[in-house]
Amino acid sequence: MPNIKSAKKRVKVISTKTLRNQMIKTNIKTLVKKFEGFVAKSDKENAILSFRAAVKKIDQAVAKGVMHKNTAARKKSQLSVALNNIA
Repeated sequence: MPNIKSAKKRVKVISTKTLRNQMIKTNIKTLVKKFEGFVAKSDKENAILSFRAAVKKIDQAVAKGVMHKNTAARKKSQLSVALNNIA
């Protein structure tokens, strides 16, 4: 445990930010899994809605610094390719 007051504060702040980041990442994973489920069922309408929700959350994660912009671009590209491959 840190002894200096500022170091104690940093421990608190880092744990708070870690929880926020974890929550955002988990939410993105959930939305992507829902999207993949709709793609597997070839449910195009629900897949489109789910795709929009997932892309929005990914963009918000980039804005908050949780995800790198290139990682987000790659993920969105993979999702759009999957959406376009629905028969």
